[in-house]
Amino acid sequence: MKPEEIAAMSEDEKSWTLEELEATMLPSHAGNKEGRDVIFSWLAKYQEAKASGQNAINGTVGSLLEDNGELAVNPMVSKTLREQADLEMSAYAPLPGLPHFRTMVQELSMGDGLPVIQKHGIHMDAVITPGGTGALYMSARNLLSPGDALLLRDLHWGPYNTIAKECDINTATWPLYGEESQVDEAALTSMIAQLMNDQDNVLSWLNDPAHNPTGMTLTYSSRARVLSIFAKAAKDNPDKGVTLFIDGAYAAYSDDHHGWGHTLAEFAKECIWPGNLLICFGFSASKSHTLYGQRCGALVMLHPNRAFVDKLVEVMLHTGRGTWSGAARLPQATLHSIHSDVDKYVGWLSERDRLQQMLNERRTLFNARCEKEGVPILPSHDGYFAFLPHDTPVQVAQAAAARGLYVVPLNGGIRIGLCSIPTYNADRAAGILAEAWRMSA
Repeated sequence: MKPEEIAAMSEDEKSWTLEELEATMLPSHAGNKEGRDVIFSWLAKYQEAKASGQNAINGTVGSLLEDNGELAVNPMVSKTLREQADLEMSAYAPLPGLPHFRTMVQELSMGDGLPVIQKHGIHMDAVITPGGTGALYMSARNLLSPGDALLLRDLHWGPYNTIAKECDINTATWPLYGEESQVDEAALTSMIAQLMNDQDNVLSWLNDPAHNPTGMTLTYSSRARVLSIFAKAAKDNPDKGVTLFIDGAYAAYSDDHHGWGHTLAEFAKECIWPGNLLICFGFSASKSHTLYGQRCGALVMLHPNRAFVDKLVEVMLHTGRGTWSGAARLPQATLHSIHSDVDKYVGWLSERDRLQQMLNERRTLFNARCEKEGVPILPSHDGYFAFLPHDTPVQVAQAAAARGLYVVPLNGGIRIGLCSIPTYNADRAAGILAEAWRMSA
Protein backbone atom coordinates (compact mmCIF):
# COMPACT_ATOMS: atom_id res chain seq x y z
CA MET A 1 0.00 0.00 0.00
CA LYS A 2 1.29 3.44 -0.97
CA PRO A 3 2.00 6.05 1.75
CA GLU A 4 -0.66 8.41 0.36
CA GLU A 5 -3.22 5.60 0.55
CA ILE A 6 -2.33 4.92 4.19
CA ALA A 7 -2.66 8.62 4.99
CA ALA A 8 -6.06 8.74 3.35
CA MET A 9 -7.28 5.75 5.37
CA SER A 10 -6.08 7.32 8.62
CA GLU A 11 -8.54 10.17 8.21
CA ASP A 12 -12.17 9.27 8.86
CA GLU A 13 -14.51 11.93 7.48
CA LYS A 14 -17.32 10.71 9.75
CA SER A 15 -17.38 11.36 13.48
CA TRP A 16 -18.96 8.26 14.99
CA THR A 17 -21.16 8.32 18.09
CA LEU A 18 -21.28 5.31 20.38
CA GLU A 19 -24.89 4.71 19.38
CA GLU A 20 -23.96 4.68 15.70
CA LEU A 21 -21.08 2.29 16.32
CA GLU A 22 -23.30 -0.08 18.28
CA ALA A 23 -25.97 -0.02 15.59
CA THR A 24 -23.42 -0.58 12.82
CA MET A 25 -21.01 -3.04 14.38
CA LEU A 26 -23.16 -5.14 16.71
CA PRO A 27 -26.00 -7.39 15.52
CA SER A 28 -29.26 -6.85 17.37
CA HIS A 29 -28.83 -9.94 19.57
CA ALA A 30 -25.49 -8.62 20.87
CA GLY A 31 -26.19 -4.92 21.25
CA ASN A 32 -28.30 -5.25 24.39
CA LYS A 33 -25.85 -7.39 26.37
CA GLU A 34 -24.26 -6.15 29.58
CA GLY A 35 -21.17 -7.64 31.17
CA ARG A 36 -21.34 -6.26 34.71
CA ASP A 37 -23.87 -7.28 37.34
CA VAL A 38 -25.36 -5.81 40.48
CA ILE A 39 -23.22 -7.90 42.83
CA PHE A 40 -19.98 -6.27 41.74
CA SER A 41 -21.45 -2.79 41.83
CA TRP A 42 -22.42 -3.24 45.49
CA LEU A 43 -19.06 -4.79 46.29
CA ALA A 44 -17.49 -1.63 44.87
CA LYS A 45 -19.67 0.46 47.21
CA TYR A 46 -18.42 -1.58 50.17
CA GLN A 47 -14.80 -1.24 49.08
CA GLU A 48 -15.18 2.52 48.75
CA ALA A 49 -16.69 2.76 52.23
CA LYS A 50 -13.96 0.60 53.73
CA ALA A 51 -11.24 2.65 52.03
CA SER A 52 -12.71 5.81 53.54
CA GLY A 53 -12.27 4.40 57.04
CA GLN A 54 -15.84 3.31 57.76
CA ASN A 55 -16.53 0.29 59.98
CA ALA A 56 -18.32 -1.38 57.08
CA ILE A 57 -19.54 -4.98 56.87
CA ASN A 58 -19.19 -6.83 53.58
CA GLY A 59 -22.22 -8.99 52.80
CA THR A 60 -21.91 -8.74 49.03
CA VAL A 61 -19.53 -11.33 47.64
CA GLY A 62 -20.14 -15.00 46.86
CA SER A 63 -16.77 -16.26 48.08
CA LEU A 64 -16.05 -17.56 51.57
CA LEU A 65 -13.95 -15.11 53.57
CA GLU A 66 -12.19 -15.66 56.87
CA ASP A 67 -13.14 -13.47 59.82
CA ASN A 68 -10.19 -11.22 58.97
CA GLY A 69 -11.66 -10.53 55.52
CA GLU A 70 -9.14 -12.63 53.59
CA LEU A 71 -10.27 -15.26 51.10
CA ALA A 72 -10.59 -18.66 52.79
CA VAL A 73 -8.17 -21.03 51.06
CA ASN A 74 -7.87 -24.69 51.98
CA PRO A 75 -4.11 -25.07 52.63
CA MET A 76 -4.08 -28.74 51.66
CA VAL A 77 -5.52 -27.85 48.26
CA SER A 78 -3.05 -25.04 47.57
CA LYS A 79 -0.12 -27.16 48.81
CA THR A 80 -1.12 -30.12 46.64
CA LEU A 81 -1.65 -27.90 43.62
CA ARG A 82 1.89 -26.52 43.92
CA GLU A 83 3.31 -30.04 44.22
CA GLN A 84 1.98 -31.15 40.84
CA ALA A 85 4.48 -32.14 38.17
CA ASP A 86 5.26 -29.78 35.30
CA LEU A 87 3.29 -32.07 33.00
CA GLU A 88 0.11 -31.56 35.03
CA MET A 89 0.63 -27.81 35.00
CA SER A 90 1.37 -27.41 31.31
CA ALA A 91 -0.15 -30.25 29.28
CA TYR A 92 -3.60 -30.39 27.77
CA ALA A 93 -6.08 -32.67 29.47
CA PRO A 94 -8.12 -35.16 27.43
CA LEU A 95 -11.27 -33.42 26.23
CA PRO A 96 -13.59 -35.43 28.53
CA GLY A 97 -11.21 -34.91 31.45
CA LEU A 98 -8.53 -37.05 33.07
CA PRO A 99 -9.97 -40.60 33.43
CA HIS A 100 -9.28 -40.82 37.17
CA PHE A 101 -10.85 -37.38 37.67
CA ARG A 102 -14.01 -38.42 35.84
CA THR A 103 -14.37 -41.46 38.08
CA MET A 104 -13.59 -39.51 41.23
CA VAL A 105 -16.08 -36.73 40.53
CA GLN A 106 -18.90 -39.27 40.35
CA GLU A 107 -17.94 -40.41 43.85
CA LEU A 108 -17.73 -36.82 45.12
CA SER A 109 -21.18 -36.09 43.68
CA MET A 110 -23.09 -39.20 44.78
CA GLY A 111 -21.15 -40.30 47.88
CA ASP A 112 -22.09 -43.71 49.25
CA GLY A 113 -25.19 -43.65 47.08
CA LEU A 114 -23.02 -44.34 44.03
CA PRO A 115 -22.60 -48.14 44.40
CA VAL A 116 -26.32 -48.54 45.10
CA ILE A 117 -27.22 -46.52 42.02
CA GLN A 118 -24.87 -48.57 39.86
CA LYS A 119 -26.00 -51.86 41.39
CA HIS A 120 -29.54 -51.20 40.22
CA GLY A 121 -28.63 -50.67 36.59
CA ILE A 122 -28.13 -46.92 36.37
CA HIS A 123 -25.10 -45.93 34.32
CA MET A 124 -23.08 -42.82 34.93
CA ASP A 125 -20.34 -40.77 33.34
CA ALA A 126 -18.82 -37.33 33.79
CA VAL A 127 -17.34 -34.68 31.53
CA ILE A 128 -14.94 -32.02 32.80
CA THR A 129 -16.17 -28.42 32.48
CA PRO A 130 -14.71 -25.00 33.35
CA GLY A 131 -16.56 -24.62 36.64
CA GLY A 132 -20.13 -25.58 37.40
CA THR A 133 -21.25 -22.91 34.95
CA GLY A 134 -19.75 -24.95 32.12
CA ALA A 135 -21.93 -27.90 33.10
CA LEU A 136 -25.02 -25.70 33.13
CA TYR A 137 -24.13 -24.31 29.71
CA MET A 138 -23.61 -27.78 28.23
CA SER A 139 -27.05 -28.89 29.38
CA ALA A 140 -28.81 -25.77 28.13
CA ARG A 141 -27.10 -25.97 24.75
CA ASN A 142 -27.92 -29.63 24.15
CA LEU A 143 -31.03 -30.63 26.08
CA LEU A 144 -33.35 -27.88 24.81
CA SER A 145 -34.00 -26.38 21.38
CA PRO A 146 -33.66 -22.66 20.62
CA GLY A 147 -36.80 -20.89 21.76
CA ASP A 148 -37.66 -23.50 24.40
CA ALA A 149 -38.10 -22.51 28.04
CA LEU A 150 -35.80 -23.63 30.85
CA LEU A 151 -37.59 -24.40 34.13
CA LEU A 152 -36.20 -22.65 37.23
CA ARG A 153 -37.42 -21.87 40.72
CA ASP A 154 -38.68 -18.30 40.85
CA LEU A 155 -35.77 -17.24 43.05
CA HIS A 156 -32.45 -18.28 41.54
CA TRP A 157 -28.86 -17.34 40.75
CA GLY A 158 -28.93 -14.43 38.29
CA PRO A 159 -26.43 -15.87 35.76
CA TYR A 160 -28.92 -18.67 35.05
CA ASN A 161 -30.73 -16.07 32.96
CA THR A 162 -27.49 -15.03 31.26
CA ILE A 163 -26.69 -18.61 30.28
CA ALA A 164 -30.21 -19.10 28.97
CA LYS A 165 -29.95 -15.97 26.86
CA GLU A 166 -26.60 -17.06 25.43
CA CYS A 167 -28.21 -20.36 24.43
CA ASP A 168 -31.22 -18.62 22.86
CA ILE A 169 -33.70 -20.14 25.29
CA ASN A 170 -36.31 -18.59 27.55
CA THR A 171 -37.10 -19.28 31.20
CA ALA A 172 -40.17 -20.39 33.11
CA THR A 173 -40.46 -20.64 36.89
CA TRP A 174 -42.15 -22.49 39.72
CA PRO A 175 -42.33 -21.29 43.35
CA LEU A 176 -39.30 -21.67 45.57
CA TYR A 177 -41.44 -23.16 48.31
CA GLY A 178 -45.05 -24.17 48.96
CA GLU A 179 -47.47 -22.70 51.46
CA GLU A 180 -47.71 -25.93 53.45
CA SER A 181 -44.46 -27.69 52.56
CA GLN A 182 -41.06 -27.09 50.98
CA VAL A 183 -42.34 -28.07 47.54
CA ASP A 184 -45.35 -26.62 45.74
CA GLU A 185 -46.14 -29.92 44.04
CA ALA A 186 -49.20 -28.67 42.20
CA ALA A 187 -47.35 -25.69 40.72
CA LEU A 188 -44.37 -27.81 39.66
CA THR A 189 -46.58 -30.47 38.07
CA SER A 190 -48.61 -27.83 36.27
CA MET A 191 -45.59 -25.99 34.93
CA ILE A 192 -44.01 -29.18 33.58
CA ALA A 193 -47.29 -30.01 31.84
CA GLN A 194 -47.45 -26.53 30.31
CA LEU A 195 -43.92 -26.84 28.98
CA MET A 196 -44.69 -30.26 27.51
CA ASN A 197 -47.57 -28.72 25.59
CA ASP A 198 -45.19 -26.24 23.96
CA GLN A 199 -41.91 -28.11 23.46
CA ASP A 200 -40.44 -31.58 23.02
CA ASN A 201 -38.00 -31.42 25.92
CA VAL A 202 -38.13 -30.24 29.52
CA LEU A 203 -34.95 -29.20 31.35
CA SER A 204 -35.03 -27.93 34.92
CA TRP A 205 -32.14 -26.57 36.96
CA LEU A 206 -32.53 -27.16 40.68
CA ASN A 207 -29.91 -25.51 42.90
CA ASP A 208 -29.88 -27.75 45.99
CA PRO A 209 -28.61 -28.13 48.66
CA ALA A 210 -27.65 -24.72 50.10
CA HIS A 211 -29.62 -22.76 47.52
CA ASN A 212 -28.24 -19.49 46.17
CA PRO A 213 -29.48 -16.90 47.19
CA THR A 214 -31.43 -18.20 50.23
CA GLY A 215 -29.41 -20.98 51.85
CA MET A 216 -32.49 -23.21 51.71
CA THR A 217 -31.96 -26.99 51.52
CA LEU A 218 -34.60 -29.55 50.62
CA THR A 219 -35.26 -32.36 53.10
CA TYR A 220 -35.04 -36.01 52.06
CA SER A 221 -38.81 -36.24 51.61
CA SER A 222 -38.87 -33.01 49.58
CA ARG A 223 -36.11 -34.28 47.30
CA ALA A 224 -37.99 -37.52 46.81
CA ARG A 225 -41.19 -35.66 45.93
CA VAL A 226 -39.44 -33.46 43.36
CA LEU A 227 -37.79 -36.47 41.76
CA SER A 228 -41.06 -38.41 41.65
CA ILE A 229 -42.82 -35.51 39.92
CA PHE A 230 -40.23 -35.40 37.15
CA ALA A 231 -40.23 -39.20 36.85
CA LYS A 232 -44.02 -39.35 36.59
CA ALA A 233 -44.05 -36.59 33.98
CA ALA A 234 -41.57 -38.62 31.93
CA LYS A 235 -43.50 -41.88 32.38
CA ASP A 236 -46.81 -40.27 31.40
CA ASN A 237 -45.30 -38.56 28.34
CA PRO A 238 -43.00 -41.07 26.61
CA ASP A 239 -42.67 -38.82 23.56
CA LYS A 240 -41.05 -36.04 25.63
CA GLY A 241 -37.52 -35.83 27.00
CA VAL A 242 -37.27 -34.85 30.68
CA THR A 243 -34.06 -33.77 32.42
CA LEU A 244 -33.62 -32.75 36.04
CA PHE A 245 -30.28 -30.99 36.53
CA ILE A 246 -29.19 -30.75 40.17
CA ASP A 247 -26.82 -27.84 40.65
CA GLY A 248 -24.74 -28.98 43.61
CA ALA A 249 -22.30 -26.07 43.68
CA TYR A 250 -22.67 -25.59 47.45
CA ALA A 251 -23.22 -29.23 48.49
CA ALA A 252 -19.92 -29.41 50.39
CA TYR A 253 -21.25 -26.90 52.92
CA SER A 254 -24.58 -28.57 53.62
CA ASP A 255 -25.33 -30.91 56.51
CA ASP A 256 -26.09 -33.71 54.02
CA HIS A 257 -23.31 -33.41 51.43
CA HIS A 258 -24.56 -36.35 49.37
CA GLY A 259 -28.29 -36.01 49.95
CA TRP A 260 -29.12 -36.32 46.28
CA GLY A 261 -26.94 -39.42 46.01
CA HIS A 262 -29.03 -41.04 48.74
CA THR A 263 -32.29 -39.94 47.12
CA LEU A 264 -31.26 -41.21 43.69
CA ALA A 265 -30.05 -44.49 45.21
CA GLU A 266 -33.42 -45.04 46.83
CA PHE A 267 -35.19 -44.15 43.59
CA ALA A 268 -33.03 -46.55 41.56
CA LYS A 269 -33.71 -49.30 44.09
CA GLU A 270 -37.46 -48.83 44.48
CA CYS A 271 -38.72 -47.38 41.19
CA ILE A 272 -38.66 -48.02 37.46
CA TRP A 273 -36.49 -45.36 35.81
CA PRO A 274 -38.22 -44.12 32.63
CA GLY A 275 -36.02 -44.21 29.55
CA ASN A 276 -36.93 -40.61 28.74
CA LEU A 277 -35.72 -39.34 32.15
CA LEU A 278 -32.16 -38.04 32.47
CA ILE A 279 -30.62 -36.86 35.73
CA CYS A 280 -27.63 -34.53 35.65
CA PHE A 281 -25.52 -33.30 38.55
CA GLY A 282 -23.39 -30.19 38.29
CA PHE A 283 -20.19 -30.51 40.31
CA SER A 284 -18.02 -27.53 41.19
CA ALA A 285 -14.65 -27.45 42.95
CA SER A 286 -14.88 -23.68 43.46
CA LYS A 287 -16.42 -23.82 46.91
CA SER A 288 -15.65 -27.35 48.07
CA HIS A 289 -11.92 -27.03 47.34
CA THR A 290 -11.62 -23.20 47.38
CA LEU A 291 -10.50 -23.27 43.75
CA TYR A 292 -12.75 -20.50 42.43
CA GLY A 293 -10.31 -19.19 39.85
CA GLN A 294 -9.11 -22.58 38.58
CA ARG A 295 -12.54 -23.14 36.97
CA CYS A 296 -12.92 -26.83 37.70
CA GLY A 297 -16.32 -28.47 37.42
CA ALA A 298 -18.03 -31.44 35.83
CA LEU A 299 -21.29 -32.53 34.29
CA VAL A 300 -22.31 -35.89 35.77
CA MET A 301 -25.03 -37.77 33.84
CA LEU A 302 -27.17 -40.70 35.05
CA HIS A 303 -29.34 -42.93 32.84
CA PRO A 304 -30.29 -46.63 32.61
CA ASN A 305 -28.92 -47.02 29.05
CA ARG A 306 -25.11 -47.20 28.78
CA ALA A 307 -25.06 -46.50 25.05
CA PHE A 308 -27.11 -43.34 25.56
CA VAL A 309 -24.76 -42.12 28.29
CA ASP A 310 -21.87 -42.65 25.89
CA LYS A 311 -23.72 -40.64 23.25
CA LEU A 312 -24.33 -37.83 25.73
CA VAL A 313 -20.61 -37.66 26.44
CA GLU A 314 -19.91 -37.20 22.72
CA VAL A 315 -22.59 -34.52 22.40
CA MET A 316 -21.26 -32.58 25.38
CA LEU A 317 -17.67 -32.87 24.17
CA HIS A 318 -18.67 -31.30 20.87
CA THR A 319 -20.09 -28.30 22.72
CA GLY A 320 -17.05 -28.00 24.95
CA ARG A 321 -14.66 -28.22 22.03
CA GLY A 322 -16.52 -25.49 20.18
CA THR A 323 -16.86 -23.19 23.18
CA TRP A 324 -13.86 -23.36 25.52
CA SER A 325 -11.88 -26.08 23.70
CA GLY A 326 -10.70 -27.98 26.78
CA ALA A 327 -10.74 -27.53 30.55
CA ALA A 328 -7.65 -27.07 32.71
CA ARG A 329 -5.64 -30.15 33.65
CA LEU A 330 -4.00 -28.83 36.84
CA PRO A 331 -7.07 -28.70 39.12
CA GLN A 332 -8.15 -32.16 37.95
CA ALA A 333 -4.77 -33.61 38.89
CA THR A 334 -4.86 -31.72 42.19
CA LEU A 335 -8.24 -33.07 43.23
CA HIS A 336 -7.26 -36.61 42.31
CA SER A 337 -4.05 -36.31 44.33
CA ILE A 338 -6.02 -35.21 47.37
CA HIS A 339 -8.76 -37.81 47.18
CA SER A 340 -6.43 -40.73 46.43
CA ASP A 341 -4.12 -40.06 49.40
CA VAL A 342 -5.45 -40.66 52.91
CA ASP A 343 -3.32 -38.02 54.62
CA LYS A 344 -4.12 -35.36 52.04
CA TYR A 345 -7.80 -36.25 52.12
CA VAL A 346 -7.94 -35.99 55.91
CA GLY A 347 -6.17 -32.62 55.73
CA TRP A 348 -8.61 -31.32 53.13
CA LEU A 349 -11.62 -32.67 55.02
CA SER A 350 -10.52 -31.16 58.33
CA GLU A 351 -10.24 -27.70 56.79
CA ARG A 352 -13.50 -28.08 54.87
CA ASP A 353 -15.23 -28.99 58.13
CA ARG A 354 -13.71 -25.95 59.86
CA LEU A 355 -15.01 -23.67 57.14
CA GLN A 356 -18.44 -25.25 57.30
CA GLN A 357 -18.51 -24.78 61.07
CA MET A 358 -17.59 -21.12 60.61
CA LEU A 359 -20.50 -20.70 58.19
CA ASN A 360 -22.85 -22.47 60.59
CA GLU A 361 -21.84 -20.17 63.45
CA ARG A 362 -22.46 -17.09 61.33
CA ARG A 363 -25.84 -18.40 60.22
CA THR A 364 -26.91 -19.30 63.75
CA LEU A 365 -26.07 -15.81 65.04
CA PHE A 366 -27.65 -14.08 62.05
CA ASN A 367 -30.85 -16.15 62.07
CA ALA A 368 -31.28 -15.76 65.83
CA ARG A 369 -31.05 -11.97 65.67
CA CYS A 370 -33.41 -11.83 62.68
CA GLU A 371 -35.93 -13.95 64.57
CA LYS A 372 -35.59 -11.71 67.63
CA GLU A 373 -36.12 -8.59 65.50
CA GLY A 374 -38.98 -10.11 63.51
CA VAL A 375 -37.14 -9.85 60.20
CA PRO A 376 -38.89 -12.29 57.80
CA ILE A 377 -35.88 -13.85 56.08
CA LEU A 378 -36.58 -17.02 54.11
CA PRO A 379 -35.59 -20.34 55.69
CA SER A 380 -31.79 -20.53 55.52
CA HIS A 381 -30.20 -23.87 56.38
CA ASP A 382 -26.81 -24.23 54.69
CA GLY A 383 -24.21 -22.64 52.48
CA TYR A 384 -23.25 -19.09 51.75
CA PHE A 385 -26.38 -16.94 51.82
CA ALA A 386 -29.56 -15.70 53.45
CA PHE A 387 -32.39 -13.79 51.75
CA LEU A 388 -34.93 -11.18 52.81
CA PRO A 389 -37.93 -10.88 50.46
CA HIS A 390 -38.91 -7.29 49.73
CA ASP A 391 -40.72 -5.26 47.08
CA THR A 392 -38.20 -2.40 47.20
CA PRO A 393 -34.84 -4.14 47.71
CA VAL A 394 -32.70 -1.22 46.54
CA GLN A 395 -34.26 1.01 49.19
CA VAL A 396 -33.48 -1.55 51.91
CA ALA A 397 -29.92 -2.05 50.64
CA GLN A 398 -29.32 1.70 50.59
CA ALA A 399 -30.66 2.08 54.14
CA ALA A 400 -28.44 -0.78 55.29
CA ALA A 401 -25.40 0.71 53.55
CA ALA A 402 -26.02 4.03 55.30
CA ARG A 403 -25.58 2.11 58.56
CA GLY A 404 -22.51 0.18 57.44
CA LEU A 405 -23.91 -3.08 56.03
CA TYR A 406 -23.46 -3.76 52.33
CA VAL A 407 -25.71 -6.39 50.78
CA VAL A 408 -27.04 -7.10 47.29
CA PRO A 409 -30.52 -6.04 46.12
CA LEU A 410 -31.97 -8.56 43.67
CA ASN A 411 -35.35 -9.00 42.04
CA GLY A 412 -37.69 -9.80 44.90
CA GLY A 413 -35.43 -9.09 47.83
CA ILE A 414 -31.98 -8.73 49.36
CA ARG A 415 -29.21 -11.33 49.32
CA ILE A 416 -27.02 -11.39 52.41
CA GLY A 417 -23.63 -13.03 51.94
CA LEU A 418 -23.02 -14.80 55.24
CA CYS A 419 -19.94 -16.22 53.55
CA SER A 420 -18.26 -12.81 53.67
CA ILE A 421 -19.58 -11.42 56.97
CA PRO A 422 -17.15 -11.99 59.87
CA THR A 423 -18.58 -14.17 62.63
CA TYR A 424 -18.17 -11.37 65.17
CA ASN A 425 -20.31 -9.11 62.95
CA ALA A 426 -23.11 -11.58 62.13
CA ASP A 427 -25.37 -10.40 64.96
CA ARG A 428 -24.64 -6.74 64.20
CA ALA A 429 -25.35 -7.28 60.50
CA ALA A 430 -28.76 -8.73 61.30
CA GLY A 431 -29.48 -5.77 63.59
CA ILE A 432 -28.62 -3.28 60.84
CA LEU A 433 -30.76 -5.22 58.36
CA ALA A 434 -33.65 -5.06 60.83
CA GLU A 435 -33.33 -1.25 61.07
CA ALA A 436 -33.21 -0.89 57.29
CA TRP A 437 -36.19 -3.21 56.89
CA ARG A 438 -38.30 -1.26 59.39
CA MET A 439 -37.43 2.03 57.71
CA SER A 440 -38.53 0.72 54.32
CA ALA A 441 -41.76 -0.60 55.81
